[in-house]
Amino acid sequence: MQTLPQLIAEMLREPRERAFGERLGAPDWTYISSTRLLERIQAVAYAIRGAGLETTDRVVLISNNRVDWLVADFGILFAGCIAIPVFATLASDQLEYIFKDSAAKLAFVETPADAERIRAGCPSAPPLVHLTGTGSDSLWEFEAAGAAAKDSNPAALETFTAGIAPDDLALLMYTSGTTGNPKGVMLSHHNLIACEAAAGKYVLAGHIAENWKVIAALPFAHIFEHLDIIGFLRYKVSAHITQPDYLLEDMKSVHPRIMALVPRIFERVLSGIIGKAKAAGGTQAKLVPWGLNVGREYMAAVDEGRKPGSTLSFMYALAERLVLSKIRLAVGLDQLEFIVSGSAPLHRDIALTFAGLGIPILEGYGLTETSPTISCNRLGEIRYGSVGKPIPGVDVKLAGDGEILVKGPNVMKGYYHSAGENPFTEDGYFKTGDIGEFDKDGFLFITDRKKELIKTSSGKYVAPARVEAALKRSVYIGSCFVIGNGRAFPVALISPNWVLIRKEFDIPEDVPTAVIAARADVHDFIQREATQKTADLASFEQIRRIALLPRDLTVEDGELSPTLKVKRRVVEKNYADLIESVYRPAAA
Repeated sequence: MQTLPQLIAEMLREPRERAFGERLGAPDWTYISSTRLLERIQAVAYAIRGAGLETTDRVVLISNNRVDWLVADFGILFAGCIAIPVFATLASDQLEYIFKDSAAKLAFVETPADAERIRAGCPSAPPLVHLTGTGSDSLWEFEAAGAAAKDSNPAALETFTAGIAPDDLALLMYTSGTTGNPKGVMLSHHNLIACEAAAGKYVLAGHIAENWKVIAALPFAHIFEHLDIIGFLRYKVSAHITQPDYLLEDMKSVHPRIMALVPRIFERVLSGIIGKAKAAGGTQAKLVPWGLNVGREYMAAVDEGRKPGSTLSFMYALAERLVLSKIRLAVGLDQLEFIVSGSAPLHRDIALTFAGLGIPILEGYGLTETSPTISCNRLGEIRYGSVGKPIPGVDVKLAGDGEILVKGPNVMKGYYHSAGENPFTEDGYFKTGDIGEFDKDGFLFITDRKKELIKTSSGKYVAPARVEAALKRSVYIGSCFVIGNGRAFPVALISPNWVLIRKEFDIPEDVPTAVIAARADVHDFIQREATQKTADLASFEQIRRIALLPRDLTVEDGELSPTLKVKRRVVEKNYADLIESVYRPAAA
């Protein structure tokens, strides 16, 4: 078995001129060769050791996607240290927690401004190196010092990882805990290598070729894309690095063959297509939605084993010629073979709409704790609505209550600093917290969530208790309930402090609360309170929209437990229509 530095070095030693490209809003793509990338990685490794760090020291990496992120991430591993990738949008209080919990000795950040913000908001921050810009704390200076050290002592490189074994810790990835504090997931070199090899062979083998253009769109700090990076190297593709703000334009520029995305991006793409057609007006405003609907209906019939009738087949052929083929070309997806989807639930209708466009979506399932892949659909074996079948080497079974249990080389070593918390069964299976079922053909379906942690459609985890606590800092908010699992962003159902609201708006006591909740001025007032009170949270935790409940939640109606804890599924069921009304404008 290999370690990640051994595997990465082996993959990069074969010369390729366009291993990775980026432009980040610039007119033209800039490419880095595999040889130059390896040189830069090694220089950073020397610089890390030159800064006084030793084997197994922790190094945090906070940045959006860019080539420099790869240089820093791999440089950390080549130095024999443990990488801690962190989302660039993480709130300061959680970042401070990670610095303290991990005892990080160094951190890479994206810009000098980020460095200033982190130093001001995180007393436990270690020395910071910023990836962009110049100066003594810049990656440019840091890397130059490492390159000089490498030239003077090239043999030292092998000593940095001499004591590292495949089962040793490689990544410490913090994922949101149910209490609001992040939990450190300990992933070994073998976890990641074994997962990438098994998942790649299961999904990609025979369906990918060298030098294919792919787009790296998901945050590298996410385990999904972190693993994809290794796949890019293994299959020798030309990976084009992008960020959300540039994705749509970069798709048109690259015309990728393969992408890995999360459901929220699919939603954005479809919304953009429909929105552009409606803005154009005329025939286009009617044809595009019609074509997408026909494609979805046709693929639904195919997926369900029903033979599409002659009328539907004719309409689909017409839609393909008049609408669907033109959409693919317009958004740069005309050469796309397939998309892999993961990290959050994908609605079957969205998957079928893309299938109707001629773009299969291979939905998979996994968690940070499983490196991440547990199961996936693959070409020739797709069941829309399912998350596919378990990948080779991964054993999946269901507990008595339907919870999905997993055992395999992809499963983490455990949680860091988690005394008393055991996420494993007595026979060694990891408890996912998700409820599922297998169909007769072995496809896995996720049917519920055992844990209350919210996972948005972009794959970000949100701890409801943390957001609800922030909301309750407002004296005008009585009780609140944060939801958003599988949605684009979290929203809050709020029961105001009726006494204060009546005073604020001079509302008589005999006016029912349901009437007050329907008032636009009251709604806007509470919305401003919610926006203000969650402004210091991470962007994906902030409350953009609210709905006012017509009354307080009660124990009598089964919405609260005897200890006054909100029964989330009961509330979601009771107020399903209200919840849909809050999200409806976002889907328009």
